[in-house]
Amino acid sequence: MKITTLIFSALLNTAALAQDTINNEKIPFEGIDMTWQNGSDRRDSSVFNKLNYFTPSVLVDINYNYSFDNPIDNTVIGSTALARHNEVQVAAVHFGGDFNYNGARARIMTQFGTRSTVVPRNDYSPFRGQYDLPSVYRYLSEAYAGYHINKLHGINIDAGMFMSYIGLNSYYQAENWEYQASFTSDNTPWFFNGIRVQIHPTKHLKIETWIINGWQSYGKFNALPGVGGNITWCPNNNFKILTNNYYGTDAAGIPSRKRFHSDNSMLVKYYNNPTSKGVSKMAFSFTGDFGFENGGGVKAFNGDSATPSQNFISGMIYNRIWFNKNKCAWTVGGGAMTNPGRYLVLYPTGDASPLPNPNNPTTTAGTHPFSANAGDQFKGWDCSTNFDFMPNQSITFRVEFVHRQSSVPYFAGHGGVTSPTGYTTTALPSNWLPDLVKTENKIIVAILFRL
Repeated sequence: MKITTLIFSALLNTAALAQDTINNEKIPFEGIDMTWQNGSDRRDSSVFNKLNYFTPSVLVDINYNYSFDNPIDNTVIGSTALARHNEVQVAAVHFGGDFNYNGARARIMTQFGTRSTVVPRNDYSPFRGQYDLPSVYRYLSEAYAGYHINKLHGINIDAGMFMSYIGLNSYYQAENWEYQASFTSDNTPWFFNGIRVQIHPTKHLKIETWIINGWQSYGKFNALPGVGGNITWCPNNNFKILTNNYYGTDAAGIPSRKRFHSDNSMLVKYYNNPTSKGVSKMAFSFTGDFGFENGGGVKAFNGDSATPSQNFISGMIYNRIWFNKNKCAWTVGGGAMTNPGRYLVLYPTGDASPLPNPNNPTTTAGTHPFSANAGDQFKGWDCSTNFDFMPNQSITFRVEFVHRQSSVPYFAGHGGVTSPTGYTTTALPSNWLPDLVKTENKIIVAILFRL
């Protein structure tokens, strides 16, 4: 009887010690409200929070987009959020969640819908070597495993595919203030493949380092990996500042060409009255990016015809006002970008897409490719406004107007970018050209669900 009592007592003590360890764990950003922030989860809790080892997650993104250029092939140009015009589209379906057991951790999120084609097509690293990487990875938005160390306010070591913070906007539209991201976000990475280490020295600070395959690439373009990191500081409920910096070799077959990019954001909530039926909250976000490529026939600045300049300078600002106890919101904002060399410009789709030449991955092939040669100029600016109705934290109904402008013909005009009829089955006459225009106006209606 004494042995049974001792064993039972030991089990109770072990359970109590484990519970004390959990209770004493220091959680990063604990008690800080991030639900208002652009690019963050707006929920204050999950309905699955009480599950011990697995927290499920489901996101569904449905959109309807109408371009006033009314392209006959219903194709959208230069967007990672939209794929088709004048059609109801399933843009993204993600389901998966987070696994945790005694420090071991993993996250898996699937990716279905038009985004499973729109995003992978911008990665040309699979043209190096074999095994169809876009098909292997296209149905995953996140997939990593790692270990959590209960030191400081938490240390995480993860490997796999994880989200990028460059450009502020989240990969998941339910977390963003606007649907069509400004040029700054839409032309910077949504994901990384590699290893990351997250260190939280205090409750308010995160320091993160990356060793990755490259700039939103499933594989590597050259021998060296990309390196970078993130620093996020959130001292209170009303302020957040973060910086991301990246260095890598991302020009196919040109290892001497190096890329540097710095992305910096500030978010400020300057009014808060959550019980008000009128204005309940106001906040703004500002993001500024600076980057360049150097070497391999280009230079960062002050280039010439022999060695053109290749850089990226952009910024965006958004202001959001919440109404009716945070159930309604109005957002207005926009941004501008200059990118000589077009090394980060999203290429047009269809027959205007400059696919890599299989015989020379540093050049492009196609009937009428959109040029992306060193020194080619590209400037763009955009503005948008939207209204959100959010009856609860799991659903958003959004209506948005977007205007985008470019310095060169870039967006899909009425003639489309596929063929004279808009169908891929139509043979191309010798005198046919993709109809690219400099201006785009569109209306987006979206339903964003998250559980």
